[in-house]
Amino acid sequence: MFTGIVTARGTIRAVTPIGGGRDMRLVIGAPAGGTLWPDTGTIALGASIACSGCCLTVIERGADWFAADASAETLACTTLGAWTQGSIVNLERSLKLGDELGGHIVSGHVDGVGTAISATAENGSVRWRFRAPAGLARCIAEKGSVAVDGVSLTVNAVTEDSFAVNIIPHTAEVTGFATLRPGDAVNLEIDMLARYVARLMGTAGAELP
Repeated sequence: MFTGIVTARGTIRAVTPIGGGRDMRLVIGAPAGGTLWPDTGTIALGASIACSGCCLTVIERGADWFAADASAETLACTTLGAWTQGSIVNLERSLKLGDELGGHIVSGHVDGVGTAISATAENGSVRWRFRAPAGLARCIAEKGSVAVDGVSLTVNAVTEDSFAVNIIPHTAEVTGFATLRPGDAVNLEIDMLARYVARLMGTAGAELP
C-alpha cells in the first residue's frame, strides 16, 4: 500500500527483455535523498516500490539503484511498456504502520492508461486535464482523489471522459510532471472506495478490473 506522495524521482538506466522477450527487467536509478529516500542499498530484496503508480518488487539493488521485473501483463496495461533509458519515474516506498498518510490510500495496481490533454497556467499552479478510459472516467468524482503516475491528486473538475487537477510548483519540481507534455500517456488509479462501489453497483464496465 502507498499514499501517492512521491518521495524520489528516478531515471530508467536499462531495460532488458527477459522471459523470451515478453517480460522486462528494469534498472532504475534512485540517488539517495535523505530520510524520505534512503540509500537504496538498505532497501530489502522483495520490498515493494511504486514506480509511477505501478507496484514493483525489488529483486536487486545498489546504493543508488534497484532492479525490478515487469510481466507482459503489466507492460500491456500500464505505461511501463514504453519506458526507455532516460525515462523519468515517480518513486514511493510502501507505507508503514504509523507513517503519515499525506495523500490517500493507493494500492499500486494501475486501473488503466490515460492521456494528458492540456496544461494551462492558472494563478500560481498549472491545471492539467486528462482523458480517462470510459470504464474509469465514471468512477472519478469532483473533489475526490485520483493517482496519476502514482501522484495523489484532488480532482477539481470532471466531464464525461476527462478530469482536471491542479499541480503546484513543488509537485512539478519533485515528480515527473516537470517533464510531462500534452499527448503523453499516464498511469491512472481511481480511488479504492470508488472501485468497490462501482463493482457492487455493477456500473464499472468491462474496462475496470
